[in-house]
Amino acid sequence: MDETLIYMTCETMIEAENIGTVLLERRLVACVNILGGMKSMYWWKGKVEKAEEVVLLAKTRDSLVHELTEAVKAMHSYEVPCVVAFPITGGNLDFLQWINGETMVS
Repeated sequence: MDETLIYMTCETMIEAENIGTVLLERRLVACVNILGGMKSMYWWKGKVEKAEEVVLLAKTRDSLVHELTEAVKAMHSYEVPCVVAFPITGGNLDFLQWINGETMVS
């Protein structure tokens, strides 16, 4: 299966919406889900940081992950944005076919 779930974090809801819109317009993703109100704790430059972030989930093809990642890095406010791909190993075949039909073939 080529379908992939992308997990990203953004600084604000506006940033998540802007990134999601561009990814959709470029057909790099079939769908995005934006989840606000996440609290993050992480190491950054030698110390533990805390922040409120927004989660951006996207459904795409594995073959588009590199191009998607580069697009996000070019738009993102973070120096090192979180963009992580998880293979989808099963699920509703109609939905998985829809992902393939709505994303560009690379």
